[in-house]
Amino acid sequence: MAETPISLSKFRKTRARADKKAQADANAVRFGRSKADKARDAAQAAQQDAHLNAHRRDDAPDR
Repeated sequence: MAETPISLSKFRKTRARADKKAQADANAVRFGRSKADKARDAAQAAQQDAHLNAHRRDDAPDR
């Protein structure tokens, strides 16, 4: 009985934080994309839009 008492609420909060951190790490691995990947995809989408707009007919009616 020489041990100090443990606050159960602090223990629960610490354990909950650790669980959330583990879940966040798992989600980062599962869904995370690097900034370079996002930039590459954005540049590719812009290039595709420019390609489509370059082939657009001017006399086509707007719908």
